[in-house]
Amino acid sequence: MRFTNGFWLARPGVRAHFAQEAYELTADDGALVVVAPTKRIASRGDTLNLPVLTVTVAPHLPGVIRVRIEHHTGGGEATRFEVAEPVPGSAEIAEDGSGVVRSGRLTARVRRGAPWSLEFLDGDRPLTGSGHRSAAWIDLAPDAEVDAPPIGLALGRSYIHEQLELGVGTHVYGLGERFGPFVKNGQTVEIWNADGGTSSEQAYKNVPFYLTDAGYGVFVNEPGHVSFEVGSEAVERVQFSVQGESLEYFVIAGDTPAAILERYTALTGRPSDVPVWSYGPWLSTSFTTAYDEATVTSFLDGMRDRGLPVSVIHFDCFWMHEFQWSDFTWDPRVFPDPEGMLRRLHERGLKVSVWTNPYIAQRSPLFAEAMAAGHLLRRPDGSVWQWDLWQAGMGIVDFTSDAAVAWFQDKLRVLLRQGVDALKTDFGERIPVDVVHADGTDPERMHNLYTERYNAAVHRVLEEERPGEAVLFARSATAGGQRHPVHWGGDSTSTFASMAETLRAGLSLALSGFGFWSHDIGGFEGTPDAAVFKRWVPFGLLSSHSRFHGSDSYRVPWLFDEDESAPDSAVAVTRRFAELKNRLSPYVVAAGREAAATGMPVLRPMVLGFPDDPTARTLDRQYLFGPDLLVAPVFREDGDVEFYLPAGGWTGLLTGERVVGPTWRRERHGFDSLPLYVRDGAVLPFAERADRPDTDHLDGLLLRVFPGAPARHEVRVADAVFVVETDADAVTASGPAGRWSLQVGSRTEVARDGRAVLEIPRADPY
Repeated sequence: MRFTNGFWLARPGVRAHFAQEAYELTADDGALVVVAPTKRIASRGDTLNLPVLTVTVAPHLPGVIRVRIEHHTGGGEATRFEVAEPVPGSAEIAEDGSGVVRSGRLTARVRRGAPWSLEFLDGDRPLTGSGHRSAAWIDLAPDAEVDAPPIGLALGRSYIHEQLELGVGTHVYGLGERFGPFVKNGQTVEIWNADGGTSSEQAYKNVPFYLTDAGYGVFVNEPGHVSFEVGSEAVERVQFSVQGESLEYFVIAGDTPAAILERYTALTGRPSDVPVWSYGPWLSTSFTTAYDEATVTSFLDGMRDRGLPVSVIHFDCFWMHEFQWSDFTWDPRVFPDPEGMLRRLHERGLKVSVWTNPYIAQRSPLFAEAMAAGHLLRRPDGSVWQWDLWQAGMGIVDFTSDAAVAWFQDKLRVLLRQGVDALKTDFGERIPVDVVHADGTDPERMHNLYTERYNAAVHRVLEEERPGEAVLFARSATAGGQRHPVHWGGDSTSTFASMAETLRAGLSLALSGFGFWSHDIGGFEGTPDAAVFKRWVPFGLLSSHSRFHGSDSYRVPWLFDEDESAPDSAVAVTRRFAELKNRLSPYVVAAGREAAATGMPVLRPMVLGFPDDPTARTLDRQYLFGPDLLVAPVFREDGDVEFYLPAGGWTGLLTGERVVGPTWRRERHGFDSLPLYVRDGAVLPFAERADRPDTDHLDGLLLRVFPGAPARHEVRVADAVFVVETDADAVTASGPAGRWSLQVGSRTEVARDGRAVLEIPRADPY
């Protein structure tokens, strides 16, 4: 949201009251409290008839400092995100009268007097700061000429805004799953969840956290609408503003983007681990297609007969009766024996996912029940809020009510006890603001927060009914949503352009704290041509989670080629990469456990892996899959692809070609290939079986070593630890006794008594 008309002027109707000086500073109870008048105080008379801001600066976690800017506080404590409890730090008044707050190496310093100055430093190195004309209370006239807020939200009369300095050459990332440019500099970003598809500036997953490559990130702890101007309105600064009388944010320091993410997820929550079976391919019925048990069985038989692995079968919306979503009841006209069907699917070794949403259609038998019990959002006049968009006469479950949460969970519990294993939590974005929530929360603040309450409620019942196996497939999210994986990228179209925007969104979400992510292989809207589908397949299967799903057409691979026996057919491409992912499952599982432990995502933007490489900072058409695999999806039918290999040695996993970086590469790939490179020093654990991910990974394990500099690696597979040591002459691996092997280049050695050694001849390509 923009309040200025160029550098000097405010827009018509905008009265900006900036903090002009630090007039009074006190250190109290571990926090620094600053009285910041909106004019310079030269005499006693200047203390009258002016707004005053109170700025509180406090340590929160090591390397994390909290700032709150307040104008009027009579409205009480606002709803904010759930964050970790603070740990002790220090706040003091220095000899020169400035206020100093320390948390680890991060220091915040407020200089007494004018002009207003709040600096953040990592040791002695400046990171960012709030300077002259930065922190402000904005008072808008009724006819103020400012940008309209997001659709459905009225323009407020007062706002708090802050501006933090943006250093020369600093790149800004994150702010949720955003489909536009990966680097956010120059953009206006509205944090307001919307169901807008993947081809617009709207986003399903809005997160008011940005990360930089300059040693810090900023989390705005406001769940309502937050408007970011990233080097746009004020090109030297990042501005963020919220409606109301207060604004809270955290500055998070870190030597690398990965270190910042680790601290951010320590603050807002880490992803829970996901079951191993969830990493295998998910096959969906698709959305508006016709299907029953016979259809599903025919698809599964076709996958089996063609040697195509499937781990999860997903039933989309029409498992329920039309016009009745959600009633959480299998449509008896189509699925007359759901318990028997679920049993038969389980006997095939499959897990089952079904679609849900937090809306109750008027025709659902549950609508009257929920209305009578007060479980639906209501208008200020007490009537149930309803509309006809999506489901006729639908109401919305009120997740601020403990009773409504328990009611909703009990409906899902029935499904889980029938035999459903996973739940797709769709929607949750179009939450109205002309409503009253059961707990009295401001509906503007609940709009984004709603999805967190919704997904948390569903994830919690899954944890209760499926301990250690809970997994969602969620579309909407906000800060903290990473605790309830998995999330997918929403309604893409079946084009190369949409495939590319989907990857940009996944990269942005990864830098917003989300460890697991998926997308619809082939795109959702429309039917992909064979080229789009076959190029999307390896991208999808080299993501943390992989789902074949569409809108009005099926996504079984044999529908995309006349000759499915061809080596580059969709069937062959799917088989190759599904089997590769299943064999890589020990590696993927390890990356997932790292996400749960540290917040490091499975799909990693290049800047996470190579923060010191300037070229890596803007790359948005390639990524790291886990720590050691570089993936460059192909976005053209002809197979031409350009990508970058950072410094060091790289080996093509599919080709064996050896390349030394840093270098840009142009390659041409068939449909059954893409650039997939392993960095020097990697140890890739391969499972023996390729038909599913949840096998005994230790039985027949293959450790593929790509030697680099002398090193010692510990590789955890299941409950075992393998130690791999590389020197100039040999690779030595030791681990538990059992059936496993060591591979270097083209040579393989079977372990004996838990040990295997392979020499590295000088002629070896490594």
